[in-house]
Amino acid sequence: MSSEESQTLSSDSAVEPPQNEQSKKAAKKEAAKQEKLRRRQEAAALASTVQSVSVEDDPLAANYGDVPILELQSKVDVRNWTEVGALTEALRDRYVVVHGRAQTIRAVGKNMAFVVVREKGFTIQCVVTAQPDVVSRQMVKYVAALSRESIVDIEGVVSVPDVEVQVRKLYCVNKAMPTLPINIEDAARSEADIEKALQAGEQLVRVNQDTRLNYRVLDLRTPANQGIFRIQSEVFRQFLLSEGFVEIHTPKLIAGSSEGGAAVFRLDYKGQPACLAQSPQLHKQMAICGDFGRVFEIGPVFRAEDSYTHRHLCEFTGLDIEMEIRHYFEVMDIVDRLFVTMFDTLNKNCSKELEAVGRQYQFEPLKYLRQTLRLTFEEGIQMLKDAGVEVDPFGDLNTESERKLGQLVLEKYGTEFYILHRYPLAVRPFYTMPCYDNPAYSNSFDVFIRGEEIISGAQRVHVPEFLAERAQACGIDVQTISTYIDSFRYGAPPHGGFGVGLERVVMLFCGLNNIRKTSLFPRDPLRIAP
Repeated sequence: MSSEESQTLSSDSAVEPPQNEQSKKAAKKEAAKQEKLRRRQEAAALASTVQSVSVEDDPLAANYGDVPILELQSKVDVRNWTEVGALTEALRDRYVVVHGRAQTIRAVGKNMAFVVVREKGFTIQCVVTAQPDVVSRQMVKYVAALSRESIVDIEGVVSVPDVEVQVRKLYCVNKAMPTLPINIEDAARSEADIEKALQAGEQLVRVNQDTRLNYRVLDLRTPANQGIFRIQSEVFRQFLLSEGFVEIHTPKLIAGSSEGGAAVFRLDYKGQPACLAQSPQLHKQMAICGDFGRVFEIGPVFRAEDSYTHRHLCEFTGLDIEMEIRHYFEVMDIVDRLFVTMFDTLNKNCSKELEAVGRQYQFEPLKYLRQTLRLTFEEGIQMLKDAGVEVDPFGDLNTESERKLGQLVLEKYGTEFYILHRYPLAVRPFYTMPCYDNPAYSNSFDVFIRGEEIISGAQRVHVPEFLAERAQACGIDVQTISTYIDSFRYGAPPHGGFGVGLERVVMLFCGLNNIRKTSLFPRDPLRIAP
């Protein structure tokens, strides 16, 4: 190129407007787009070729493979499905269709593979055996290469004496990643098995609590966790409906504290100060003033306390009950019937789930009486004093004193479930009714399982002037709860109720050592994910 040509090009380049650069960029972008399209077409052609080769090489290729997403989006499935838990000897020689996760996959040579399929905590072994005109070697190879925890559909024949499914067709609905952050077998292992292996000189993987919670979706798949949360679903509701209670749903955004104290999540509500409800206490009482008679709610409860213990959460599921009464003993009567019925129901209806929990977390069945033991607070204090424990007769019990009292009650009365009532008024919320015979005490109670408190309950103050006086004495700004107090000015019946933490009940019934095991996705001072 001559210097003149060079100068000309250089000059042209210098005077080219920015639009030319944009044109070049557009051209490059279009070229990249065309290249991407070409690669997609090549990939599609290659996939088509591979598929045709596969079909030619394997006449039985239609009996296995990955289910296309188009089919999952639009196809109506008319097959008759059988749940894994329903597969028994009674279905011998029946053709069945099952669905679940490929829990384990094991190949035995080129002609056989085993797949253990899990659904809702139940498992079944499925056997894939190469047979002419039924199952091909390519199908065995495909099955052996599946990743664990993938979702599969299987068709086959039930065989006995060991109930198995002889596989005829297998389709992968959704593949799990090849390597999982935690293995389900490791997460399901009991401490007893780990210790036994250590004594034998073998080291097994121990999945710690934080790792479990970081990968909670995987951890929830263990038989113990499946049992825990199915047990949880059996609790409370049916009994209360049979007792004439109405289920309500109260707001979780409120103007002021519902319990008093500093343990409240505060937030801005359209320029106004607001809180997350520490309980539905105020609104469930207002529902009683609205003549519902008996109400309950099962819903989220928020506590902003910095508690790092095994039994505290910043958000938990609460059962709250409120009812018209003539004497606060009626509330304790409901507690008695509710929990004895619940314990009986769980032991009867959830035996398999309890067994699954017990395999990983060994525990003794809860000891309880047909008629729940009731002790006054003063009687409990005296039992502790007789055992040499120093306690404040007008203060609340600390964790150690509660556990010690639980031990003493078990030794003396043979129960791990009991009610302690007539607490000192000074340690109860502002809306608690004082005792008629001694205003230093209150018409209130706590309920304990295995030495730990699960319930606080009481008769409520239903006289508005006295209620405002009590709120002020407890340091609560009466203006923030004015609508609550006003609801009693229109005529309010005597009433009482209680609150229960669902996760804590299940934790203690199953003898577990940490409430995070019974919270689906726990929230504590250090955890807000997943």
